[in-house]
Amino acid sequence: MTGEAPAALDTRPTEAQVLEALKIVKDPEIPVNVVDLGLIYGVDVMDSGQVDITMTLTSVGCPVQDLIRADAEMAVGRLDGVSGVNVEFVWTPPWGPDKMTEDGKRQMRMFGFNV
Repeated sequence: MTGEAPAALDTRPTEAQVLEALKIVKDPEIPVNVVDLGLIYGVDVMDSGQVDITMTLTSVGCPVQDLIRADAEMAVGRLDGVSGVNVEFVWTPPWGPDKMTEDGKRQMRMFGFNV
């Protein structure tokens, strides 16, 4: 026995878990989640459990920015080990359909969008 304390269990979510949680967040104007739309530019999970999300929107003047922020904070805040959530919107690089996942493009085509 070495006398060392057992390592603390890391309960922080992984980036993949955060992204999965964000898949319930949809842009009300476009019926696709923010992950498959390609709006998530970065996820950083701090040692403290703080989760910082860098994302964009489909347009700078998006009227539902506050709603999307609140939905993202709520979705990620429900994960075990999260002490807080910060969502930062950035406009560079600008969003375009090329940022969408293949699943996102498929969903858009199902709703009649030409992507």
